[in-house]
Amino acid sequence: MDLTNIIRPAAVRVVTNITSKKRLFQDLGEVFALNYDLNADAITTALQDRESLGPTGVGHGVALPHARLIGLDHVVGAFVRIEKPLEFEAVDKKPVDLIFALFAPEGSGVDHLKALALISRTMRDAATCAKLRANTDPAILHTVLTEGPAIKAA
Repeated sequence: MDLTNIIRPAAVRVVTNITSKKRLFQDLGEVFALNYDLNADAITTALQDRESLGPTGVGHGVALPHARLIGLDHVVGAFVRIEKPLEFEAVDKKPVDLIFALFAPEGSGVDHLKALALISRTMRDAATCAKLRANTDPAILHTVLTEGPAIKAA
């Protein structure tokens, strides 16, 4: 599994006006709707429902919101870098500024887990996160994500 198969270049954004998780999830819904022909409201609701089970802030300023969705035939992702870090109830209590959202088909057991593991390894890499924070060009951010040190899943 390769991140280039999960995230399209146009699904990478830098945003400045995010002030809440709800607004972030709405923006992510729009990104998924535009890039993967999914229903923005369904995406927003799925992200909120998943977040209600427990925060997806994994620490070091990173969040990995994810869910399964009826109607998908493969794993898809979106990345948002926000200018002002957002409180996310992360495990380390620090606000997040790097968000990689992932959706998998409803019955995608192992593919969903492999994709989540790949993204987690990529986003745990301090050098990758530093590059993501140092750039504001979505094309560069996509390149950093897809050519990072953890480009293959187990």
